[in-house]
Amino acid sequence: MRARLMDATVECLVERGFGGTSTTLISERAGVSRGAQLHHFPNKNALVVAAVEHLTAVRGAELAAAAAKVPAAHRTRDVLRMLGDHFASPVFIAALELWVAARSDPDLLNAVEPLERTVGRETHRMTVDLLGADESRPGVRELVQATLDLVRGLGLAATITDDTRRRNRILDQWAATLDQALA
Repeated sequence: MRARLMDATVECLVERGFGGTSTTLISERAGVSRGAQLHHFPNKNALVVAAVEHLTAVRGAELAAAAAKVPAAHRTRDVLRMLGDHFASPVFIAALELWVAARSDPDLLNAVEPLERTVGRETHRMTVDLLGADESRPGVRELVQATLDLVRGLGLAATITDDTRRRNRILDQWAATLDQALA
């Protein structure tokens, strides 16, 4: 039942945003009674905080699975495509909804911030490994972080319109830039 509630919360965040997500809607989507939902999560924030933890685990697992499929040929471009796809995925959109809500909700911020810091570190480490980047060289750490900021920003743009073609052109160019800089 808990997993159904977590999945339903993420789906509602993606489809309706934080403001349009309610515990009643989540319960209905999860196929559980309102009483059962209230027994485990007495209010929306309690449910959303649990969903933040769930979402963090899902994002990490999705990134690890995608990273494992990156081929050796055209490595940089494939790594960027994988990251671009992740940051345009529903799980990122749900996380984005939580970031925006956490900005003005101290309790939610206290739950979201440490988990996002962990996801950020793990994503950075994974990207360094996939690119074979040597962070002992000056500027390389910043290039990797700029790459993650770029794909995150492209993911944000994808929430407004389907920006796939533009995103791919930008990532192609950035792959060439990175290959030169990391060589």
